Amino acid sequence: MKQDLMDRRIFFGRLAQVTGGAAAMTLLPELAAAQGGAAPQSTGPIVPENDPALETATIEYDGGDAKVSAYLARLRGGGKRPAVLVIHENRGLTPHIRDVARRFGKEGFLALAPDMLSPIGGTPADQQQAVKLIGTLEQDKTVARLAAAVRFLAAHSESTGKVGVVGFCWGGAMTNRVMASGAGAHAGVPYYGSVLPDDQVPKISGPLLLHYAGDDARINAGIPGFEAALKANNKPYEIHIYEGAQHAFNNDSNPARYNKEAATLAWRRTVEFFRKQLK
Repeated sequence: MKQDLMDRRIFFGRLAQVTGGAAAMTLLPELAAAQGGAAPQSTGPIVPENDPALETATIEYDGGDAKVSAYLARLRGGGKRPAVLVIHENRGLTPHIRDVARRFGKEGFLALAPDMLSPIGGTPADQQQAVKLIGTLEQDKTVARLAAAVRFLAAHSESTGKVGVVGFCWGGAMTNRVMASGAGAHAGVPYYGSVLPDDQVPKISGPLLLHYAGDDARINAGIPGFEAALKANNKPYEIHIYEGAQHAFNNDSNPARYNKEAATLAWRRTVEFFRKQLK
């Protein structure tokens, strides 16, 4: 049964790659039934939008060459707290990423999730269109706008000045870039992100916690070289590879990819890492 479940997860993941996420999710129940099993289920928001413990808002910060819209979440009551910059996948600022920001808020962080498509009109409802728009962004400008978000959080009235960066998929790659941008982020947690070029590794400003999926050949091909460069430059890091999990395993809004066991363990490690590094 466990092998059958793994086979279905791989099948659904490949289906999503071929048909697009929305189409795959539509077909999941029928295909799963045909294979004699239930489709993996998304969980919905882990922290509701109206959670009474949280204060949330859509704000705008100066990204240098453009204004950037962002979702801000933190516990009510004011006071100083460490900050976390949450960088979305290549689908833009989706409800799932807003939920991730609220999760960090519930853990006691000042969490900011920018919409990196806001300078060109914002994240569209059609996720496939969002993917196309992400592909039009200029990397240097995008990294500079995210670096500006780190500085915004460091100077925020409710921030201790300590800022961590976390990102997923495209956002994982951006996390690596922001950690080497000179913005002064104190810790980074890229989830299955493309690695930094070797010449950027000396610029990394803080410890890294690296999460990778076991079934993610393209991204994982870069791990050995990245580890070698981190060691050569005496950069502190931890690495975890979640066997049986696929790329985007943290995304509980994507039943084809979500792996609850891996996501739960990675989340616990991420929160503990930020609490240690941002204290």
